[in-house]
Amino acid sequence: MNISSVLDRFINLLKWPIAIYMVVCLPALFSSFKYFELTNLKTITLICGLICFIFAKTMMDASVKTSMQIIAHEFTHAFFAFITFHKVKHIRLNPDESGGEMGFIGDGNWLIVIAPYFFPIFVIVFILITFLFKQNIIFNGILGYFVGYHIDTVASQIHEKQTDLPKVGYPFCFCFLPGANLWIIGLILAYNAAGLKGISSYYSFINHLNVLYFNQLTVLIKSLY
Repeated sequence: MNISSVLDRFINLLKWPIAIYMVVCLPALFSSFKYFELTNLKTITLICGLICFIFAKTMMDASVKTSMQIIAHEFTHAFFAFITFHKVKHIRLNPDESGGEMGFIGDGNWLIVIAPYFFPIFVIVFILITFLFKQNIIFNGILGYFVGYHIDTVASQIHEKQTDLPKVGYPFCFCFLPGANLWIIGLILAYNAAGLKGISSYYSFINHLNVLYFNQLTVLIKSLY
């Protein structure tokens, strides 16, 4: 048994525990946005970048937009296949722009299937490219643009005709995707505000809120008896 098969089994075992964790985190994730100062220049610039994407979207050629979404979608599948030690055989785009296909060796796992519906590949690539450079308002604005692109792409890809979602099951998607996307957006905002230190602080803040809400729920249940 090779390393990819072992890793697939491990990831598949974590499927529902992670989904349940995402559901548990939802109250904390929703309320965590008060953690960010919306009047902060970095956040304002990011929001301006997001608004720029909304305006750019209205002027973007429909075929170009669709092609870019398909490319991002398939490359996200390929990225998660690669990091789980699968050899990617091919990435194909349909000539009629109806979709694409990514082929890899091995059985795979649910993370490869669901990745394009929560993982912002262009955001991550941009952050990696600019990681060694000092952040400024130009960085914040461009990051906001890519965040807008990610939100729009995810929203446009989640529909009843999507072939990926039935593979992992609609109940799982319902439990996992809202929390996963809120986690990602929160982490991006945290990085935008304070870099890697911001991500660490945001993660600690979410865990603090989870414990706080769990204790409040425990007190409420005890009061009913």
